[in-house]
Amino acid sequence: MPTEVILPKVDMDMATGQISRWFAEEGATVKKGDVLFEIETDKAAMEIDAPASGVLRDVTGKEGVDIAVGSAVAWIYADGEAYKDKAPISPLEGEMSTKSTEGVASEGTALALSPVEPTPPDRPLAGHPPLEGEGKTRATPLARRLAREAGLNLSGISGTGPHGRVVKADIDAVLSSLPERGVSVKRTEGVASGGTAFAPSPVEATPPDRPSAGHPPLKGEGDVLKLFEEGSYELVPHDNMRKTIARRLVEAKTTIPHFYLTLDCELDALLALRTQLNAAAPVKKTDKGEAPAYKLSVNDMVIKAMAMALKAVPDANASWTESAMVKHRHADVGVAVSIPGGLITPIIRHADEKTLSVISNEMKDLASRARSRKLKPEEYQGGTTAVSNLGMFGIKDFAAVINPPHATILAVGAGEERAVVKNGEIRIATVMSVTLSTDHRAVDGALGAELLVAFKKLIENPMGMLV
Repeated sequence: MPTEVILPKVDMDMATGQISRWFAEEGATVKKGDVLFEIETDKAAMEIDAPASGVLRDVTGKEGVDIAVGSAVAWIYADGEAYKDKAPISPLEGEMSTKSTEGVASEGTALALSPVEPTPPDRPLAGHPPLEGEGKTRATPLARRLAREAGLNLSGISGTGPHGRVVKADIDAVLSSLPERGVSVKRTEGVASGGTAFAPSPVEATPPDRPSAGHPPLKGEGDVLKLFEEGSYELVPHDNMRKTIARRLVEAKTTIPHFYLTLDCELDALLALRTQLNAAAPVKKTDKGEAPAYKLSVNDMVIKAMAMALKAVPDANASWTESAMVKHRHADVGVAVSIPGGLITPIIRHADEKTLSVISNEMKDLASRARSRKLKPEEYQGGTTAVSNLGMFGIKDFAAVINPPHATILAVGAGEERAVVKNGEIRIATVMSVTLSTDHRAVDGALGAELLVAFKKLIENPMGMLV
């Protein structure tokens, strides 16, 4: 049997991925461990090795196309193994064909859910020509699940994926067209496998200007585009990163009760110490000549101060779950890094225990690999808090959105000269505004204030970060 090459799950939140590049072509001889292709997830690009040695055949995974996790993208035939000019059926695709269920085709993959009165083979959904038979319909696992949930017959849907495979976009197209044709979904009983199916049933169409009762009109793509003159815009499809950012931000703002605390920190002592430490940096030889062993930034010192503040106020170093509060033993600080098309938060692990020079060099390395999408999942997953700094853009202050599972995130503004009053006298000081966004389920107001005051103390007395 040929060895199946699947699209692996390389990220905790990954449901689909895209192959950004194949390193081997159809018919190429590969060895186990050779790099076959590169996956582009929402956060990184990762190289995937060949699981076996042999000849690469039936390369169905196309570059730049969303592919469901676990889907077969190619097969590797051992030397001398007979090759049929037809891709084998993936176990994932055919896993339900071994079960005896009502209304199942005799070969290929079957849908466990079917209506009591199945749609005759010669009556597919309007506007969608039938394939040869339900059992022979090729579809991604995600498309099959969506079809089952909506009660759609896959044999009546034309696939636009590789080799005519039905993909998520095909299911979405059918579902979006149902209201326009006057079709609604109703629940029917007596289904195979003892479940409940949803079968399309003709009803009176709802006029476009009369939304369904109890459901406010949604602002779909068509509703937005009709507000602009045709030809005055271009459509840029969302990539995986932008989709994930949108999903997680909506989740964060709708499920996490945010509240915000803001205070000002004087930076003059920190800036003076930073200058002294950078001047004292030892020189090392590099390929480009001699260079200092480190070059501290204000952000490096902010990371260190935030980590030490969490250790000083351990109750704020927590994550919320429905059953328990997760109290972290280490301060792992995620740092928001802007990359083309979005952002990512690589994590400085045990930041409270590391020196400023180690944090600085580690942050430069993580940021560089983040921008080239070369981070490993363990380098950006998890963390106990995060820092987002827009000070380099001159932003005075802002409030950041919490990134689960964190309970806090610190938004850092620009350092600027301001007039301050000390002992009844006005003087000029370099001041930086910071805002702590907090998950009120895990960190209450007084606890958040205690954390922010501990941070301010370290920033204004930076020698405390060196001992």
